[in-house]
Amino acid sequence: MIAIIKPEATEDEIYELTEWFRAQGVKCDLSRGDYQTIIGLVGDTSGIDPELVEALDIVESVTRISKPDSEEAIRTKAPGDFSRSGIKTVGIVGLGLIGGSYAKAFHDKSDAKILGYDISDSITSFAKLEGTLDDILTKDNIGECDLLIVALYNQAIIDFITEHAPLIKKGALVIDTGGLKRRICRECFPVATENGFTFVGGHPMAGKKFSGYKYSTGKLFRDSSMIIVPDPKCSDIYSILHRVEDALAPCRFGSITVCSAEKHDSMIAFTSEMAHIVSNAYIKSPTAREHNGFSAGSYKDMTRVAWLNEDMWTEIFMENKDNLIFELDTIIAFLEEYKKALEDEDFDKLKTILRDGKMAKEELDGI
Repeated sequence: MIAIIKPEATEDEIYELTEWFRAQGVKCDLSRGDYQTIIGLVGDTSGIDPELVEALDIVESVTRISKPDSEEAIRTKAPGDFSRSGIKTVGIVGLGLIGGSYAKAFHDKSDAKILGYDISDSITSFAKLEGTLDDILTKDNIGECDLLIVALYNQAIIDFITEHAPLIKKGALVIDTGGLKRRICRECFPVATENGFTFVGGHPMAGKKFSGYKYSTGKLFRDSSMIIVPDPKCSDIYSILHRVEDALAPCRFGSITVCSAEKHDSMIAFTSEMAHIVSNAYIKSPTAREHNGFSAGSYKDMTRVAWLNEDMWTEIFMENKDNLIFELDTIIAFLEEYKKALEDEDFDKLKTILRDGKMAKEELDGI
């Protein structure tokens, strides 16, 4: 269950509501955005009356996103059944690593007609020549698509959907692949509503070291996680989840996670963006130039994502700077602890903070 809080709600009012929810035996996941605050409830919400909560002055709307007795309130296994989706034609916009892999997955595991477009005519022509595409996606045939996947950079996603919205088929499902969700969803949800199609923010948690169509594969998404952000104004988010599961069944995702755009961006700052920044900074040490013969698995793990697409990641980092700065402040504070323990030759302190990190890893992910 999620409760969308009105913008004028005070901190004290929000605190009191979250404490009441906790008293009912459920966990509260608070997501704050520029325009709204969302409280996600995880646990057995069967004893909570949505109409009663929605009647509160500070609550704008309440929506169940899972069955009341489900502990996995925002995550579900994603086998799906493409035959139930009713999708006959799939359109892919952008045939890089992600878009190309989507196209190949649908080509390999479905009987749908595949239309595709890329800014490079040579890529589009090659994809058609090798049989991945049935035809090139154009303004004339985009209206045929029951499912449209827009695999571009963040701003380009917004621009494409906004420009082509009047041409998109009524009732079609449109999913993006952008690495951040707040701005994309804020711009695209109202456009979709106005033009009669369903937009769902999407972020497949899969990738490779190298980008481009030549590295794409129909198996890229197999057993990985797909994050989706439905429009919080949707009256039945659970049905949207099932619709996405069926539509993306050929991709063989291992699970689908539903969350708010705010929650997505705050989590991605930690799980993805910080890893890239730390790796990119770590490799700049002058000692790195002499690492040959002295490095093994630890060095490879730490530097794997230092080699990145600076254009794409600059756009992502700047757009999500509030969440990223929080994570940077956090890790810098912890690093200062290690540094001070070394400077003070404080063996007990160093041992303690090292043990704390080990136990945190064990508690979160196991050994």
